Amino acid sequence: MALVRSLLGAKKILSRPVTATTPKGFLAVYVGEDQVQKKRYIVPVSYLNQPSFQALLTKSEEEFGFHHSMGLLTIACPEDAFINVTSWLKGK
Repeated sequence: MALVRSLLGAKKILSRPVTATTPKGFLAVYVGEDQVQKKRYIVPVSYLNQPSFQALLTKSEEEFGFHHSMGLLTIACPEDAFINVTSWLKGK
């Protein structure tokens, strides 16, 4: 059930207008455990179908929900964990 909420939350965010700095087929995510400062990453939309990326979304949703003051897709995890998952996905 958490996975469905994660995907629905991500889909809702993806339905917002895309800025000129985010290429088509990609989405911006903000990563970090610090509530004040997060780092912006651009990732392929296809990552949303990957179990390891879904696990990051699910864990973040369980701990923090999808309602953030920034109004953007935020993954509250250590930056190095995010980089490990996305590097692994990129090499697949």
